[in-house]
Amino acid sequence: MKVVIMAGGKGTRISSVASDIPKPMIKIEDVPVLEREIECLKNQGFDDIIITVSHLGNIIMDYFGDGSGSSPATGKPFGVHIEYYFEKEPLGNAGALFKIKDKLTSDFLLLNADAMFDVDFNRFVAFHQKHGGLVTLFTHPNSHPYDSGLIIADKNGAVKKWLAKEDERPTYYKNRVNAGLHVINPEVLELVGIDADSVGKISADGKPVKVDLDRQLLKPLAGTGKMFCYDSPEYVKDMGTPDRYYSVCKDCEEGRISAKNLKHKQKAIFLDRDGTINKYVGFLRNIDEFELINGVAEAIRKINESGYLAIVVTNQPVIARGEVSFEELEEIHNKMETLLGKEGAYLDAIYYCPHHPHRGYEGERPELKIDCDCRKPKPGMLFKAAEDFNIDLSQSWMIGDGENDVKAGINAGCKTVLLSNSDENYGQTMTVSSIAEFIHSLV
Repeated sequence: MKVVIMAGGKGTRISSVASDIPKPMIKIEDVPVLEREIECLKNQGFDDIIITVSHLGNIIMDYFGDGSGSSPATGKPFGVHIEYYFEKEPLGNAGALFKIKDKLTSDFLLLNADAMFDVDFNRFVAFHQKHGGLVTLFTHPNSHPYDSGLIIADKNGAVKKWLAKEDERPTYYKNRVNAGLHVINPEVLELVGIDADSVGKISADGKPVKVDLDRQLLKPLAGTGKMFCYDSPEYVKDMGTPDRYYSVCKDCEEGRISAKNLKHKQKAIFLDRDGTINKYVGFLRNIDEFELINGVAEAIRKINESGYLAIVVTNQPVIARGEVSFEELEEIHNKMETLLGKEGAYLDAIYYCPHHPHRGYEGERPELKIDCDCRKPKPGMLFKAAEDFNIDLSQSWMIGDGENDVKAGINAGCKTVLLSNSDENYGQTMTVSSIAEFIHSLV
């Protein structure tokens, strides 16, 4: 599979770090970011690369050549084949795709050159092939969803809406942000009706024709069933500003970048919801009753920073009892993610059990009145998360405020934490009064 890396940006926001080299050539621990990208790709078998360059592009071409040489930084062979497209005039961040489209005869990876990442691309591509869309977006939660573009998808991952920063957004939303990594079928280039020969030429209004990737190619696919999102907690971070650059440097130094690749075993902190994240009000049926416990957002933010995945596993029998619909539960969870996001915290995943074994409730849903494997204290939700994210359960924790939480964690092989101010003993590893107290002892 070909890989197209867009390396034509000027990097004006990060010019205080380096102004005399292209942004992708800025070094992290003495190795250019672009070289780290190429090494990540090569190690997974993606060695056929086209790099689009413009501003100071000769520096990139002189450094990497055709990929057959060795790195000036490490001395190791690049081990890839590289071609270039040099933009003599600004084409927008997707215009070059129309100039090289004859080389794009099948699905290709499209990446930004100024992002630090270490992801399992084979897993990403397999998802794309399984779903059969024209485009798959690599999406993840981040610590500032309130000022990021948002992707809204259905339960199968099909993108329903693409909300840019300037678009009006709902009151509550899932923290799902496009990370700038894509698998694209070249048929997309034919759908938008752009003539490749016109790109870069002067139009009737006296301005050169440019093509915007998000707004002209991808966003119009929302709601068509042809674009999907691939949710992953792996490390992808834009280093386009000095603050983000120094943050990436710190993460690299501490080994967090490579550790998040899903090829490696992950550690997770599983969190109950009611009474653990939000104030307990019995069976929560009304979204207005959802309120975060004081200090929870800060504690989850520290989980995010620690390298552990933050995953909610919650019993929601109100679904089976007919008291809350799936759509209403989704909105409650959107509120949870929105409130956390406003305080710089995020959840890597949410799993819930909609079942309830006892019958006799007015309006109940008979198909959900079953004795399932996911309702805590059974460990099904934890096992599913472990499968999805390659989690080592023995190195993970389950936190909750009740016996079922502790037993679910024990049944899954996790260490366990009971949130309590009394002396109940359900076999938990430790007892604390709050998530914050536990996180303080962990990190």
